[in-house]
Amino acid sequence: MRNIAMHAARIFTILLVGGLLGATLVRFAPGYGVDEQELNSHLNHESIEALRRTNDGDRNLATFYIHYLTRLVRGDLGMSRTLQQPVRHLLAERFPQTLESAALGLLLGWTLGLAMAIASIMSRSWSFDLFGSLFAGVLLCVPAAMLALLFVIAHVPGRLVLSLIVFPKVFRYARNMLQRTASMPHVLTARAKGLAETRVFLWHILPVSATQLLALAGVSISVVFAAAIPVEVLCDLPGIGQLAWKAALGRDMELLVSLTLIVTAVTLLANSASDLLSNHLRVGAA
Repeated sequence: MRNIAMHAARIFTILLVGGLLGATLVRFAPGYGVDEQELNSHLNHESIEALRRTNDGDRNLATFYIHYLTRLVRGDLGMSRTLQQPVRHLLAERFPQTLESAALGLLLGWTLGLAMAIASIMSRSWSFDLFGSLFAGVLLCVPAAMLALLFVIAHVPGRLVLSLIVFPKVFRYARNMLQRTASMPHVLTARAKGLAETRVFLWHILPVSATQLLALAGVSISVVFAAAIPVEVLCDLPGIGQLAWKAALGRDMELLVSLTLIVTAVTLLANSASDLLSNHLRVGAA
């Protein structure tokens, strides 16, 4: 319970600091306060001044913070300036789409990455290991945006891009970790006694590596959410990544701060859950 309370306090503190810092960065970004509607030649001077007065509320950071936090306590996330819709409705509509894409990307990426890492360890084939390393290395060198463009050109579902972003990180980390565990004395002793390779892996390699794999799982969630922004924009997927791009173009502070809080919360919760599970497994093994 003490560990859970400490994790909860840390999550709350980082959420508060991260959300407010996000608003500060948006406020001092180049071009902030310039509304495209001001370029409309049909508007007179009074209309342009009215537009500027409408956006004045976001210019004072202290005022924005107070108003935003006050509304947040009541469950009100404000109104999106660029899309003219309640932020709460936009998030409720878009967030499930991103969750579905992220879940599919994590499932496929982890399945392929872990399967290839296990096959590389159990087969002990240098050619298979070389192929997996080269394949993962190439994917690590290609930006997420370029992968998304290639999928668009090939008319492949864009959600599959996220799996190719997760795969190389899972494969390289899991393979290195499993190789290191496989060279430990107790594993060498088990093999010397003639135990089957499958039994050696399940009883002597995998249990030792389980805690580190859980830590990698928490990190991979933050990776897939970060990659969702360019992927959803370029593949035209209606998720929070596309929403964040539109909000950034419009300097929409209400929407951007809410998106920052959500992505930060998901990342922190995933990392905290993996830490707690890793500690539990470590204590149980001891």
